[in-house]
Amino acid sequence: MEVFIAAFIFFLLAFAGMALGYIVKRKSIQGSCGGLGSIGVEKVCDCPEPCDARKKREAREAARLAQLEKNRIL
Repeated sequence: MEVFIAAFIFFLLAFAGMALGYIVKRKSIQGSCGGLGSIGVEKVCDCPEPCDARKKREAREAARLAQLEKNRIL
């Protein structure tokens, strides 16, 4: 039982450390190998034309960035 509690505390501290790193840096956890970009695949589906859901998501992101730029103080 002591080993279980020690392992549980260890993993709890590891998760807390990762959460704290995310909160401080606002950067998601990444793999060290570079992912699909390292083999020449630009996106997950590698389609010539993005799907409608991706187009909507990109349009929302572009509108959000335009709104942020418009309301920018400095």
